[in-house]
Amino acid sequence: MTLTGTNNARKETTAPPRAGRREWIGMLVLLLPTMLIAMDLTVLHLAVPHLSEALKPSSTQLLWIVDIYGFMIAGSLVTMGTLGDRIGRRKLLMIGATAFGITSVLAAYSTTPALLIATRALMGIAGATLMPSTMSLIRNMFLDPRQRTVAIGIWVSGFSAGSAIGPLVGGFLLEHFSWGSVFLIAVPVMVLLLVAAPLLLPEYKDPNPGRFDLLSAIMSLTAVLTIIFGLKLMAESGIALLPVISVVVGIVVGTLFVQRQRRLADPLIDLRLFRIPAFSASLAINTSAIFVGFGSFLFIAQYLQLVLGLSPLEAGLWSVPGAIANVVGSNIAPYVVRRVRPATVIAIGMVFVAVGLGMITQIGVNSLALVVIGNTILSVGFGFIFTLTNDMIIGAAPPERAGAASAISETSNELGGSLGIAILGSIGLAIYRGQIATSVPATMPAEAIHAAQETLGGAFVAASQLTESLGTALTAAAREAFTHALQVTSTVGFVVAIGLGILAVVALRNVQPHTEGDSHGHGEPVREPAIVPQAKAPVGD
Repeated sequence: MTLTGTNNARKETTAPPRAGRREWIGMLVLLLPTMLIAMDLTVLHLAVPHLSEALKPSSTQLLWIVDIYGFMIAGSLVTMGTLGDRIGRRKLLMIGATAFGITSVLAAYSTTPALLIATRALMGIAGATLMPSTMSLIRNMFLDPRQRTVAIGIWVSGFSAGSAIGPLVGGFLLEHFSWGSVFLIAVPVMVLLLVAAPLLLPEYKDPNPGRFDLLSAIMSLTAVLTIIFGLKLMAESGIALLPVISVVVGIVVGTLFVQRQRRLADPLIDLRLFRIPAFSASLAINTSAIFVGFGSFLFIAQYLQLVLGLSPLEAGLWSVPGAIANVVGSNIAPYVVRRVRPATVIAIGMVFVAVGLGMITQIGVNSLALVVIGNTILSVGFGFIFTLTNDMIIGAAPPERAGAASAISETSNELGGSLGIAILGSIGLAIYRGQIATSVPATMPAEAIHAAQETLGGAFVAASQLTESLGTALTAAAREAFTHALQVTSTVGFVVAIGLGILAVVALRNVQPHTEGDSHGHGEPVREPAIVPQAKAPVGD
């Protein structure tokens, strides 16, 4: 045999196996929890007025009802992702689905605010099992890099589909049934998942996982919860002693957590993952893109409802083009990256984001078309970005560490979103308050000005209690101020997107396009300090 023939034979034997029909049908099963979680986040906001009327929670209790779910998801992700590597990703997914369905029923029939807060917290813990399990199963089911990127694009699409379906389903349920019906959506979805998972999803776990370190799990939960709690408080009330202390405590505990992982023989997180350039760079870009996305979407949603006066359902409908655009971008990216370097595709995605945000910087108080078009364009870019960065994050990790890598990615998403809301939200709020103070008539009562500076909704309430002329002046000033705040935050997002595009080109320049038979995930140079696991086979089927 010639040398060329020998090399070709070796290439054929090392090429990863391609997924078949069962894996692609199983991929549809993995879409169920992603769509459900996106729907759950959207329908709850629609249900807030209804549950407020039924349960009569205090303002503090209402905040906890809305926030505790996200807090518990963020704090539990690392532990659950690592747990899935140890006990099996499918097993954890089914345990989480069962718990999510049960706690959803408990939430739907809660009779007091305290009970609803408790059940929402349990829903968050259960929800934390779902995302790392689905993402890590994709890593093991789709070993061929080109197929895996397509699967990740479909997975990302699930979030957009859920966010588009959520307001429609939630609005219909709230018109015909009680507020608890929005939580019962989860029950049939979870039942379907529990029936289909054993038939279509294989089981994978690390056969030599080592000892589970409970103290590390507690430390990771504490670090993430306190940081996100502090950022949330800053977004709501500005910089104060309590949120600063909370963030500092989280950073200190997080630092101690990292030091502990370096000493443990069986760490909760293998820090060697961060030595892989494709992993660390993709994680940084993904987190920063989430920062821009969450901050932007927060203001766009409020602009549609409060400045333009659309109902939640109408605002949801005008958000559908953006959701569709995100699905399109997510599913185009896997095919573009076969011929173009991922760095270039991500940079192109950032250009889309920058163009969309640039359009939004030009809006006025009645610019529905401009906002919808801008949101649609930037959503295409985010579809490119999130598909490829998530693909590189889990593709860079060895299969038996896919759960931990997925959990790190999801935790960074939560932190990026919290930072976006806190930082961009604080900038926008400062702009809004400053313009209110300088643009209202001198005869405006101080109480009305104070109420208007708190929220745009507060401005409308205060205006309804004033004379017609003063009320009209206050609402006009509030709309102008909020529009200006959206323009400024979009400008900040525009600058960040341009910077991230440059970072992608530089940091990911060695990552090659997917080629037929590529067995290295993204054509990563072998010289990088990859984690070399022992030979391990998937467990079960």
